[in-house]
Amino acid sequence: MTDLFAPLQSLKEGHWFKLICGASFQYLPAVRSLTLAYTLAGADCIDLAPDPAVIAAAQEGLQVARHLVKDAKGRGYGYKGNLPFLMVSLNDGEDPHFRKAEFNSTKCPTHCSRPCEKICPAQAIIFNRIDNFSGVEAQKCYGCGRCIPICPYDNIYTESHISSAGAVAPLVMSRVVDAVEIHTKIGHLAEFQQLWQSISPWADQLKVLAISCPDGEGMIDYLQAIAELITPLRGSLIWQTDGRPMSGDIGNGTTLATVKLGQKVLTAKLPGYVQLAGGTNRYTVAKLKAMGLLKSSKYHSQSYVSGVAYGSYARVLLSPILDQLENQEVSQTSVKAKVRLEEEPELLWPAVKLAHSLVSQIKSQQER
Repeated sequence: MTDLFAPLQSLKEGHWFKLICGASFQYLPAVRSLTLAYTLAGADCIDLAPDPAVIAAAQEGLQVARHLVKDAKGRGYGYKGNLPFLMVSLNDGEDPHFRKAEFNSTKCPTHCSRPCEKICPAQAIIFNRIDNFSGVEAQKCYGCGRCIPICPYDNIYTESHISSAGAVAPLVMSRVVDAVEIHTKIGHLAEFQQLWQSISPWADQLKVLAISCPDGEGMIDYLQAIAELITPLRGSLIWQTDGRPMSGDIGNGTTLATVKLGQKVLTAKLPGYVQLAGGTNRYTVAKLKAMGLLKSSKYHSQSYVSGVAYGSYARVLLSPILDQLENQEVSQTSVKAKVRLEEEPELLWPAVKLAHSLVSQIKSQQER
């Protein structure tokens, strides 16, 4: 029998793991496969774009995982039949998580070395595809912005969007999603309040509300004002410390910003839990442990980080296997049905093993 509130127990005990697919990432095959692999590896939450098609793809991954619970247990992975929460994101203004890159490929000189194509972690920039398409494949782009400064002709720009609370409400009321994350920034209290007013009629249905805010002068005062505004809150509250957004796959040092920010928020003793994001990678848990910021760490302080969210690093970690799966789909030109990850055990279980290598870092801190 599954425990519908097992993710909340993980949060309480300090070993919460969240996979961030991305607030702007809408590539359905990857969302489905990532959800399946990380669910079997023991994830507590899957963060998605507030798009019904994206959520449906994630739900498919969850349902497949249900049928593979015995296999996952037998292989020693973390999944015990407890499905992770599905979370969607909202924003109260401009935010790098809610944008996509664009450019007009006809303005690209033929002699350009195309550094944008090489640097894109989502492989969303394409030139001379078989259908003659060149440009940004919007469903794959998640707005990291790495292509913008590297373009030698300043030809790349971004288009931002606002995620509507009205569109999310039916997903929450129908219990399709369990949690909502609000992206805000210092000085946006009026905008946040307006967004919160539109959310408050259905906020009691949420199991988790997460608040993500980048660092800056007056951050703690701003978060305290938000805490007062949303009180009382029926569900659990998470403060997401987004140190260096969408940078975990760049280098080892990117985790330092989010760890320091997490420590700063912990010191403020705000109500709720603290979860890291933005620059998280395979070094994050080790750094937290060394600084005594994990509950089960031998030298942990009274305040501790309750969980870690992984975005670009978690996705890139599995990308070689997901690329293999996609190449198989492309090669089967006579078959219109796409190959699913669960249909290829030689790819599924290596993907789960890689996912588990990341999930198990925070899970291994669980007190036994």
